[in-house]
Amino acid sequence: MITPASPLDFARGPAWANRIALAPLTNLQSNADGTLSDDEYHWLVRRAEGGFGMVMTCAAWVSGRGHSFSGQLGVAGPEHLDGLTRLAHGLRAAGAVSSIQLQHGGRRGDGQFDPVRVAPWNDAAKQAVELSTAEVEAIVEEFAEAAVLASEAGFDGAEIHGAHGYLLCQFLDARSNHRADKYGGSADNRFRIIHEVVDAVRRATGPDFQLGLRLSPERYGVPLAESRELAAQVLASGRLDYLDMSMWDAFKHPAEEEHRDRTLLEHFTDLPRGGTRLGVAGKILTGAQVRGSLDAGADFVLIGTAGILHHDFAARVVADPAFTSTPQPVSADHMRAESVGPAFLEYLSTNWDDFVLSS
Repeated sequence: MITPASPLDFARGPAWANRIALAPLTNLQSNADGTLSDDEYHWLVRRAEGGFGMVMTCAAWVSGRGHSFSGQLGVAGPEHLDGLTRLAHGLRAAGAVSSIQLQHGGRRGDGQFDPVRVAPWNDAAKQAVELSTAEVEAIVEEFAEAAVLASEAGFDGAEIHGAHGYLLCQFLDARSNHRADKYGGSADNRFRIIHEVVDAVRRATGPDFQLGLRLSPERYGVPLAESRELAAQVLASGRLDYLDMSMWDAFKHPAEEEHRDRTLLEHFTDLPRGGTRLGVAGKILTGAQVRGSLDAGADFVLIGTAGILHHDFAARVVADPAFTSTPQPVSADHMRAESVGPAFLEYLSTNWDDFVLSS
């Protein structure tokens, strides 16, 4: 019987000690140049100490033009290597498998780093200009180069960020990506950059590098049927070690009326996956919800909110399947005790009204 405490092995890279991973969480604690800060190091290593089987960084920019917001981690050049090496070694020493999420913001960046952003199509409202075919091909290689840097730093693997409306997800947008080249128009063309980035990272890294991909099953102009088809393709390819479906709510039904016969998760757990593992994220706050996700067919869960509130959420669930995350909001002192640094605390306080009690 599979339980949250069950180890999880992969085609490549180390096994995880359990089925509970830390989701990639924006925390705004990096230095201005994308180098690792002490606050970010302690925030992540504390989660490794808290029993998470795998700990993933926030979305880390793979090139200067992909740098999306202040306080974001970078994995784009030699200036980032020392900090990333420190982090990878710290996570391993604390007992967790480590992963870095590779990201390019595209038209979703906040514009302060480059007033002209790049995108699959021209978008005056976002001050974004359409990438040429050659520029798209160059970005594919930037993802591969970032993965090589992560490997050199000692990370066990990386996750490609193809979700949440960032650049790779923008190419999947059926509403707006009408490019005339091989990266737009048909579903196969819009899927192409995902496959090329996966292939490029796999070619550039070693046989033990653990590779994941995050996708959004709906929203962002991606129809559920197309999400399901893309997921089926990458699961069957054997090139990934895991697929991470970021659902916002792991137990919800799809937004599209014609697909509401079952939960969003159930639209993906029936796909053949061979040796590729399937993970799910979204409002998993209790041991019962972890177990429910596994019982529904997921191989592992990725924890966001509960991992912020409890550095040791994973250890608590492994020890007590009935564990429930503390109700929100919580005090600033609670957050500080959980190694949430000042910048992260400010971000949580100002961007959500249900995380931190007002003082």
